[in-house]
Amino acid sequence: MNILVDADACPVKNIIVRIAKEKNINVFMFIDTSHILEDGYSKIIIVDKGRDSVDIALINKVSKGDIVVTQDFGVAALALGKGAYAINQNGLVYSNDNIDRLLFERHISQKVRRANGRVSGPGKRTSEDDKKFEESLKRLVMK
Repeated sequence: MNILVDADACPVKNIIVRIAKEKNINVFMFIDTSHILEDGYSKIIIVDKGRDSVDIALINKVSKGDIVVTQDFGVAALALGKGAYAINQNGLVYSNDNIDRLLFERHISQKVRRANGRVSGPGKRTSEDDKKFEESLKRLVMK
């Protein structure tokens, strides 16, 4: 088992590294060239700044049983398709039971934005979000 992180905008990198160290799990942080990251534990994989470069590199590396941390529903769907687990930064564990609905909601939101409509974004991050993420990640690690 490895933990692969779509790390460009991931607010829970420190939690991931702490749990991974405790359980002796490899962590791969994927970033593009516009970011700098060093945590002393993870293997940092830097890719081109192109659209979806991080996503493609991450999915190419993922294997069955790995854990993928991403906010991107598309990346989560691809990870699930490869037999990996997927979780977002707020502790939502993506599954075959919820991914279709999430992808559909994303599609509808994109259509609204293209029509110059407004879609509310995520709320401000709280310590409760961090706690929920940590609990969910620990449960995945124990599977």
